[in-house]
Amino acid sequence: MSDEMIGSTKIRPLQDRLIVKRIESEEKTASGLFIPDSAKEKPQQGVVVARGKGKVREDGTIQPLDLNPGDKILFGKYAGTEIKLDGNEYLIMREDDVLGVLEA
Repeated sequence: MSDEMIGSTKIRPLQDRLIVKRIESEEKTASGLFIPDSAKEKPQQGVVVARGKGKVREDGTIQPLDLNPGDKILFGKYAGTEIKLDGNEYLIMREDDVLGVLEA
């Protein structure tokens, strides 16, 4: 897979890693109350922005990833490592950290 442009930075995740952009949650409750930033939990949903080539098996072959850029995913609360590129926050995580894919 080719490098992906994120802002003005080009990044290529290695092996079975993904670059994920969090999907922001609603800022108000169903009853219309606004939730301050200090009370919000970080969302556990995101969109895959870039992916590595795949996991290297013990025999040296590469197992391709199931996820593609644009896939909406669910991940664990503490999954991944937060990074900041060009003023935007992203997560780098392994495909194993993904709990599921959201489908329309």
